[in-house]
Amino acid sequence: MIFFNQSTGQSINLKILGENDEKTSVIDSVNYSKQFKDYASLRIQVENLRRKLTKHGFIDTAIESIKKQNDSLFEAKLILGNKVNRIRIYFNSNIEETYSNLLDYSANKDYIEIAIFELESYLNIINSKIIEQGDPFSSIQLVNLTKLEPDLISAELKVNSNEKRRLDNIIIKGYENFPKSYLKHFLKLKTDKSFNINAVKRKVNLLNDLRFANKIKDPEVLFTQDSTTLYIYVEKTKTNNFDGFLGFGTNEDTNKIEFDGYLDLRLINNLNYGETLNLFYKSDELDQQTFKVETDLPYLFSTPIGLQVGLKIFRKDSTFLNTDQYAKINYQINAQHKISIGITSTNSTNLLENDTNVLNNYTSSFFTVQYNYIKTQSLDPLFPVNFWFNFSSGYGNRDNNLGSQKQSFFTLDTYKIFNLNNKNSIYTRLNGATVTSSNYLDNELFRFGGINSIRGFEENSLVANLYSVLNTEYRYRLSNTLYVHSVFDAAYFENKIDDSKEKLFGFGFGLGLITNAGLFRLNYSSGKTENTSFKLSNSKVHLSLTATF
Repeated sequence: MIFFNQSTGQSINLKILGENDEKTSVIDSVNYSKQFKDYASLRIQVENLRRKLTKHGFIDTAIESIKKQNDSLFEAKLILGNKVNRIRIYFNSNIEETYSNLLDYSANKDYIEIAIFELESYLNIINSKIIEQGDPFSSIQLVNLTKLEPDLISAELKVNSNEKRRLDNIIIKGYENFPKSYLKHFLKLKTDKSFNINAVKRKVNLLNDLRFANKIKDPEVLFTQDSTTLYIYVEKTKTNNFDGFLGFGTNEDTNKIEFDGYLDLRLINNLNYGETLNLFYKSDELDQQTFKVETDLPYLFSTPIGLQVGLKIFRKDSTFLNTDQYAKINYQINAQHKISIGITSTNSTNLLENDTNVLNNYTSSFFTVQYNYIKTQSLDPLFPVNFWFNFSSGYGNRDNNLGSQKQSFFTLDTYKIFNLNNKNSIYTRLNGATVTSSNYLDNELFRFGGINSIRGFEENSLVANLYSVLNTEYRYRLSNTLYVHSVFDAAYFENKIDDSKEKLFGFGFGLGLITNAGLFRLNYSSGKTENTSFKLSNSKVHLSLTATF
């Protein structure tokens, strides 16, 4: 038994020599294994080394012998010959006519000259480009090798091509009711086009950018004699979500705790068309209520055109009531870019007994344009969107009993996550808006502040004709489902009605946790103006839960 264990555990060693000490040094500079369990694996190593030396320019490398020196040592001898540093590749006329747009060479010559170590990568690039033109079974080779100089050889490029393939059929597996318009306009996959497997894989990966579907595995292709069929494996995901928060703080005047909150219901792709229906309601401690309903219908009639319509009602206690109606036509450029044009109309009613110069019934209408960009990081459940940019502007008129007034507005909402490493990241958001007019009404100004604006202030407690808010968070990921973060917010706003300008700051901390019910968030923050100090009694605690179903 001892003899058996020793004999089966014994290994053999390899020593490789060149035709002289200089060539032996070259061999030693190329890493290779020197210990093996049997002769067959040793022989494979010698052959692999010969191929490596060939790629390094020793194209005449040959195995002269492999001899056994003793029970544990084999010695191999290679003849390397002279090193070739350059290769000149000629293109025949047939190749030039067919693939002239793929070949990188001077118009005054019918060849290209490159370093020998670049040869393999260059040929792979050429072959990939040929495959992208619809010939997945093509191959290339070098023929008629000739030595022109001691360090220069020449060869002719030969392309073994087949009939170009076109994509004939696309079959969805797993989610058979996947909206077909998304294949054509979101993924940009179309039949009767040249088949390019690399481009197909890139486009199918865009499925992970959709809220309502995910790619299960890589696509597969069935080639028959006269057709090419692409199989895409997709699963439908839960995308409906219910979002809400509860906020509470102490009223400075009454010294009592006051509550505020909102509900946000978003229904996505329930009819398998990729449609979205959003219902929103918010009530805050300042006796303000907001109700909004909106629907987004993408890719109408299998075109890249979509329709978005909505209604928004805002009531400020017993002061005024605003009703906004809007409609937009969206054009989805690709998976990340979208542009829109539309119209918005507003009807505002003064609920007080008398009209004033700053509070008055009015109607307004605006023509609007909008641009939206989104970049996702779909594999991150905590932060699925890495970059968001939304800009809109409108031009129109406001009419009331004081006359007609031309106006324009601009809004910007953008945020970006800077991932420092797997655990640390920095979140920044810039949100702002302005309306330009020769005079202003209180019931047409922007209202901001709160958890989705500058934290540490009451919801919609700040009124301005121009404002900008910078939110920043340093985030530390404790696990894939839990993170903690700091809060530092800064804002600037102007209100030309009372001729005020103010700088605001918010500080605090928070956490986010993915639970079985959804994403739970908690924020504790305190706000201050430029000329006041912090008061813990003014701090706000905000709780929110986003449930997906």
